[in-house]
Amino acid sequence: MKEFFKYVLATIVGIILTSIIFTIITIVSVAGMVANEGTSGSVPKNSVLRIKLQGEIVDRAGEGSPMDFLNYGEDFTIGLDQALDALKKAAKNDRVKGIYLEAGSLGAYPADLQELRRALVEFKESGKWIVAYGDSYSRAAYYLCSVADEIYLNPIGSIDWSGMSSQPIFFTGLMKKIGVKMQVFKVGTYKSAVEPYINTEMSDANREQVMSYLSSIWNNMLKDVAKSRKLEVDALNSMADTTIVLCEAKTYIENKLADKLAYLSDVKEALKQRLELGEDDDLKFTNIADVAAGDNLGDKVSEEVAVYYAYGEINDSQGRGFDQEHAITTKETITDLQKLRKNKDVKAVVIRVNSPGGSAYASEQIWHEIQLLRAEKPVIISMGGLAASGGYYISCGANEIWAEPMTLTGSIGIFGMIPDASELLTQKLGLSFDVVKTNAMSDFGAMGRPFNANESAKLQAYVNQGYELFTGRVAGGRGMAQDSVKAIAEGRVWTGEQAKKIGLVDKLGNLDDAIEAAAKLAEVEKYTVGRYPSPEPWYMSLLDKSTNEYMESQIRAALGEYYSAFALVRRIGKMDPIQARMPFDPNIK
Repeated sequence: MKEFFKYVLATIVGIILTSIIFTIITIVSVAGMVANEGTSGSVPKNSVLRIKLQGEIVDRAGEGSPMDFLNYGEDFTIGLDQALDALKKAAKNDRVKGIYLEAGSLGAYPADLQELRRALVEFKESGKWIVAYGDSYSRAAYYLCSVADEIYLNPIGSIDWSGMSSQPIFFTGLMKKIGVKMQVFKVGTYKSAVEPYINTEMSDANREQVMSYLSSIWNNMLKDVAKSRKLEVDALNSMADTTIVLCEAKTYIENKLADKLAYLSDVKEALKQRLELGEDDDLKFTNIADVAAGDNLGDKVSEEVAVYYAYGEINDSQGRGFDQEHAITTKETITDLQKLRKNKDVKAVVIRVNSPGGSAYASEQIWHEIQLLRAEKPVIISMGGLAASGGYYISCGANEIWAEPMTLTGSIGIFGMIPDASELLTQKLGLSFDVVKTNAMSDFGAMGRPFNANESAKLQAYVNQGYELFTGRVAGGRGMAQDSVKAIAEGRVWTGEQAKKIGLVDKLGNLDDAIEAAAKLAEVEKYTVGRYPSPEPWYMSLLDKSTNEYMESQIRAALGEYYSAFALVRRIGKMDPIQARMPFDPNIK
């Protein structure tokens, strides 16, 4: 009888598990149909391209997941590559009559905003219109929406036009309480990535560089918005100081930041009038994915300019990067670049870099592979929102470097940061350590004690050696004397427009400009643009047992703007000890 119940129980469990598996398969299948509905690239006649400026802008759009419909639009991203493609196609697609920008809380690096904004301006130059509406506009969303022919604001809405700030978080006090301190070895007066772990406030040098690049970014935004809204730069700057903070909605109209106060229903009526629709006619919206999925512009030819996306933290191991979603890993990147080097159809390569840097060792390996690639075909760097420290390291040896005026780059410096938990272990936890060793350095890096003077000197010398190598690579790539590089290095962060003036960047422009430059160097007139590597299919995340994307997303949502800094603390023990990295997160607000 006991065996009978055992088999019955096993059968019931098996039935339940089978039912669960079939249920999951059914849900995914149905979700796939839902997700695919409307994403076939079919654009309705007389439609409006609706772009929701919410979430964050990332370099590339993924394939998406059939389960995305469960998010109810609360958490999504805008793939910059897909959005730029859609805007080009929308300008030439007779079915798309205009664009409706729906403002919200949008996060992005300033240079990514600048590139997307330029594409919106080019769309308008095709003769089509743009209308914007928002209950509230974040500064990033307003910067984009300022290109619109008409800007509508909710009667009790607001526009964030309060200037820019950077507010780093310092962990020194917390670490002191738990008995941990950082042992830091660095080169570069401005190399401030270590400051949150050894200071309680910004150093004078760091404050100087942050004020410099913030001012450069803000001045670019002022000039762009002033031109679109037909306002004076000084007037816009003055509004940021006084008028526009916690004011009535009508104040934005009076100061010409917006055109009309309206509710969403009123805006939809205005869109119907632009489309010459009747009262009973429905508005037809399309989206970025549908438009981008339309026919490619131009004929496909065999000769190709390859665009290779290198974004995320640079590391020497498999795994995800600074945002836990993307990484520039040595093995994968080198393998990809080798394939492009050997592909005879690829006549030139544009490497799109968006990275805060990372492992100095990994950066050197990737730099070397780029030199091998450059020996056989032209290599152009297109810098995105961030191409600093290790991101600049891998860029410096290219034929040309292009950046947006608001790109954050430079940060040419090296540091090592190793925790000393001896106080935590010995005084707070009561542990004791002893050692038997055959040589003076046998217990180098031992737990229970900080580095001694000899060990510290060797680590600093090793960091100095890395700095010499880094600045030497820059000098060779940029055709500058090494001393001249050191004069503008010191770990200092520059904007793209500043970097061009001091020789770290060749030209200012977007990805399309870089592609055209690459084709010119390769002496090809007709070419296809190929994009690498291929986005990872959504189902791979389900098969990857080394990640817990759901838990990670929940932590990210809970911590918000503090997530990046805490994620770095969590991974310090797994990082290479010597880093070519800018401040982990510029924390621009």
